[in-house]
Amino acid sequence: MLELRGEFLCEIMADLDEPQVVGPGPHGLRMVYPVRGGTVTGPRISAEVLPGGADWILLREDGVGQLDVRVTARTDDGAIIYAYYRGILRVPPDVMERIQKGEDVDPGEYYFRTTPVFETGSEKYSWLNKIVALGVGALAPARVRYKVYEIV
Repeated sequence: MLELRGEFLCEIMADLDEPQVVGPGPHGLRMVYPVRGGTVTGPRISAEVLPGGADWILLREDGVGQLDVRVTARTDDGAIIYAYYRGILRVPPDVMERIQKGEDVDPGEYYFRTTPVFETGSEKYSWLNKIVALGVGALAPARVRYKVYEIV
């Protein structure tokens, strides 16, 4: 069978600080959004997103955002999980303006996909080290939300 199937893994909510704008460079406009905290909730995992990670975004000349994100989380029972992912963000300028004004915009109006990879030394959560995951994101001012699916 060569069909892609997924099962809901978790929802990640992350609160972001104001961006550190590196500025336009040879590859596009680079911005860094430090992560302040957040939550991870799912049927097999409950955790707090820890401060110290960040979303590194490169806004290319074609308007596409290339994402490079790294975060850590502490589970309710004390395990530390590291996650990193790449992604693509395509938001029409008029839609981004509505999001930045605080309007609740349907994520179906833009494209926000990620490929999370997890690492942990915890035996209980070691199954995370052995999966492929895909995330679908949603934007809000100073916040991102992902629904993450394990590809089975």
